[in-house]
Amino acid sequence: MSVLEFGMRLAVGATFFKSGMNKFQSFDSAIELFREEYRLPLLPPEIAAYMGTTVELCAPVLLVLGIFARFGAAALLVMTLTIQFLVYPGNWPEHLMWASILAYVLTRGPGALSIDRVVAFNLFGRA
Repeated sequence: MSVLEFGMRLAVGATFFKSGMNKFQSFDSAIELFREEYRLPLLPPEIAAYMGTTVELCAPVLLVLGIFARFGAAALLVMTLTIQFLVYPGNWPEHLMWASILAYVLTRGPGALSIDRVVAFNLFGRA
């Protein structure tokens, strides 16, 4: 099961990280994207672009490495729900897949192939 859990974390993490890298490499375009296409309520596009890019670059690293993986999964789950309900509601099958994997990690943990598991074993003598 641990290889499967790692594969799930890697698949979702890579998807979000790639999106974050695209925004980071062309940040002016990212701001324009938030201004013209995403149009999130309550946040100026510049702030939303910084926040979204930061989450997409940091949370996947936590998720894939399995260090504070539940925190990374929670951040990406909030982002997924935001995308689903405020940006692209028609892409629900893809968002449901991401949300299912992230909810699994959030509720069950990252699995045996994770830094969280190694730390828990070394600190508490159990995994």
